[in-house]
Amino acid sequence: MLEADPQIGTLLDLKYQQRYQAEHGEHGMGKDMDGRCGATLVIKVPQGTLVRDDRSGEAVVDLAGAGQRWVAARAGRGGRGNRRFATSVNRAPRQSEPGQPGEDRTLHLELRLLADAGIVGYPNVGKSSFIARVSGARPKIADYPFTTLVPNLGVVGLPGERSFVVADVPGLIEGAHRGVGLGDRFLRHLGRTRVLLHLLSVVEDPGRDPSSDYDRVRAELQLFDPELGRRPEVVALNKVDLPEVRERLDDIRREFAGRGIAVLAASAATGEGTRDVLEALWRALHPPAT
Repeated sequence: MLEADPQIGTLLDLKYQQRYQAEHGEHGMGKDMDGRCGATLVIKVPQGTLVRDDRSGEAVVDLAGAGQRWVAARAGRGGRGNRRFATSVNRAPRQSEPGQPGEDRTLHLELRLLADAGIVGYPNVGKSSFIARVSGARPKIADYPFTTLVPNLGVVGLPGERSFVVADVPGLIEGAHRGVGLGDRFLRHLGRTRVLLHLLSVVEDPGRDPSSDYDRVRAELQLFDPELGRRPEVVALNKVDLPEVRERLDDIRREFAGRGIAVLAASAATGEGTRDVLEALWRALHPPAT
């Protein structure tokens, strides 16, 4: 049996021990005593674990709730001894029934983060710096691509005792939906998010600009899972503390406005505009009732 435990954060223990076997029951004994059932084997996994059948690849259960349990393999059925076949005229029958073996099953487990909002964007647009600025998360931050190799979670607090969980997903590049840059491993975490924060930045690469970066990342989301392409999003230009970024802010806003997209401005380094971004995320997470 698998049980979702919110106190467990990884599947690392299951990587090193991949075979589990429940306790055997006991045979029946003399004096008409039945055999004892074996104890249930409970394997604890992180909350948010998706379980797939290894052979078919089909998802069989999503352990998203704390304490949620799922019977992964049923135990065998005990046989019936000769006592079960005794009658008033045959008090000592020479008849018995064998038991049935338990299930033997191979499963594939993958952990998907549970977050309200997911931060997406190209490498080095400042996703790790942003989550470090607005939450208690302390991801690795450096000035080179793919600083973030695993998703990071942080809790954002807003006035009025409001809060939500945000995930910093490692940078996405072209081909991410096929696994380029380990993108497919990262994209699956976005499946549980309710809204996306798309961070943009100005780079010196002549083949890139905020608009094309946005389109490429959106394309990867759509190719990986069309539902991600329809997810509500907030778009923000990061690093506006830099003069070269601030100089282009108005032009970038006009370009995106022509596509019906509002672009907020923020600086993870100084904190400028981050409250506006968080409030926009909160509104996207809690749209007014219609």
